[in-house]
Amino acid sequence: MNIAIVGATGNVGRKIIEILEKKKLGIENLFLLASKNSEGKKISYNGKEHIVEDLVKFDFSKVKIAFFAAGSGVAEKWALVAAEKTIVIDNSKHFRKDPSIPLVVPEVNSKKLADVKNKNIIANANCSVIPVVVALKPLHDLYNINRVVASTYQSVSGAGKSAMDELLSQTKDYFQNKEIISQNFTKQIAFNAIPHIDSFLENGYTKEEQKTTDEIQKILDKKIRVTSTCVRIPVLVSHCISANIEFNKKCDLDHIKKVLSTSPGCKVVDEHQDGGYTTPVDAEDKFETFISRIRLDESQANTINLWIVSDNLVKGAALNAIQIAESLIKNDFYGK
Repeated sequence: MNIAIVGATGNVGRKIIEILEKKKLGIENLFLLASKNSEGKKISYNGKEHIVEDLVKFDFSKVKIAFFAAGSGVAEKWALVAAEKTIVIDNSKHFRKDPSIPLVVPEVNSKKLADVKNKNIIANANCSVIPVVVALKPLHDLYNINRVVASTYQSVSGAGKSAMDELLSQTKDYFQNKEIISQNFTKQIAFNAIPHIDSFLENGYTKEEQKTTDEIQKILDKKIRVTSTCVRIPVLVSHCISANIEFNKKCDLDHIKKVLSTSPGCKVVDEHQDGGYTTPVDAEDKFETFISRIRLDESQANTINLWIVSDNLVKGAALNAIQIAESLIKNDFYGK
């Protein structure tokens, strides 16, 4: 099996390479692609150096699956070109709203992979939506979710390597009493919280908040009402979500904990004591979606609160894409 990774030198591309090594998939040839600026760079995979190739020159008929991890601009220009010759799994937001293209989180809606034949493209969901729907799916099956209020606390790695570098440099400048300059964010990110991810819409929400609504409904159920506030926090890796979930049926907290503890992709860490919950540092480089602070909302019937944490570069991006590829092969949706 031959695989290509577009955007192999970026945060998500490198994480895909790292997880492919851990998964030990039967890959015969791995092609690493990027812009001309990265052509010739060397990246190690399974103890062997691979040379990064120029995306523009690559023949996608060489591979069965191509992971796109290079942003919406590259996806818009090249994904349809690649899809004429192979299956594309795209990590960007470009195709997510397209009704003809499946938006897939394998633990939740792997049956949608059958729709890959529409355009040979599968969209990977938003990095904060993926852990939310992994946690919500078993609860929706149990009690039928009516409404979700999601407050996301998202790490700077969601904005790319330059954003991570900015957090580190601003932190250093803060302690050295230097002027703090913001380039990747609208405000200082070090020792701060910015309630603004992506651009603003006319209704006052941001595109990131609108994506949360659109993608939860597309993946899980269009009838679920969703509202959210998305905040960038000074953490390098892992996103957190405080979710308030209202059901259409009476719910049982013990049953919820038991079901979540045995649901695919979920790990409950909820000890109701100091340190008995998951933080971004705990979730880094982990495959699971961690669920803590499970409790009834005593202000409203049939409602609970959850604290959800997941590594946005792993399950929020690279791992989910690889799991999509595994599901394609397992369910015989593989190839044209």
